[in-house]
Amino acid sequence: MSPTPFSSSPCVALNTGLQMPLLGLGTYKLCGLQDVYRAVDAALCAGYRAFDSAAVYRNEAELGKALRALLPKYGLTREDVFITSKLGPKDQGEKAMEAALHSWSQLDLDYIDLYLIHWPGTQGLPVGDERNPGNRAQSWASLEELHGQGKLRNIGVSNYTPAHMRALMQSCKVPPAVLQVEFHPRLCQPELMSLCKQYGVCFQAYSSLGKGELLSDPVMLDVAKNCERTPAQVLLRWALQQGVPVLPKSSNPERIQRNAEVFDFTLSETDMDRLSVLDCGQRFCWDPSEVA
Repeated sequence: MSPTPFSSSPCVALNTGLQMPLLGLGTYKLCGLQDVYRAVDAALCAGYRAFDSAAVYRNEAELGKALRALLPKYGLTREDVFITSKLGPKDQGEKAMEAALHSWSQLDLDYIDLYLIHWPGTQGLPVGDERNPGNRAQSWASLEELHGQGKLRNIGVSNYTPAHMRALMQSCKVPPAVLQVEFHPRLCQPELMSLCKQYGVCFQAYSSLGKGELLSDPVMLDVAKNCERTPAQVLLRWALQQGVPVLPKSSNPERIQRNAEVFDFTLSETDMDRLSVLDCGQRFCWDPSEVA
């Protein structure tokens, strides 16, 4: 099998000048070395070159071990994959430096391609607590320092609102490379998308399938039937056609393979519009809108 480094996979250019694959494997709920190994093996075989983890997923060490074992099998090296992890909400603020270094150590892959602040709040504090902005700023300063050392090649944020993004852009020394948020036809986030474009920040989607709830949506099923694709492929393609990178998560090797088959078809403008008008602000994951 000839290797496909991520430089030859569909990518987006980040504001650091580095490339990030448009398709990555989400690893939320992948637990234990055996399950992580099997999913990573299937993903590498299917052409995935990006893997998304987090401190709160508790699988950073397993992901690192699986990649070190499997990359040679596919003729790949560390430089051929793009690894994301995230700072846990319990470590927001003064613990951020230690926590980020712990993620770096757990993965044990020389560097982390992208490290995100996972959540704008702080675990244990009320969402409206006035200490949250200061904790975010302290976390960001720690990430900037580790970015300067080369341990974190790109830094960014997740679940930030427009207000959080504006505050960060006004105070940061290093701008975020990526904003990762929930994004699907029922939650199109146009203000955030527009802000990211204005600031030169890559807007990345998670929960593209709405925790599976969108797979049975009547419009989704009709579009999928018309283009002879699975509903999951249609949802992923809808984001990709807007230039939005996606992170479908699965532990099933067949589903991992099918979710990668999203670059060989195009949704019509009519189908794109049919999906986009489903936007109603519905969230299937956490809501950061009240975090101070």
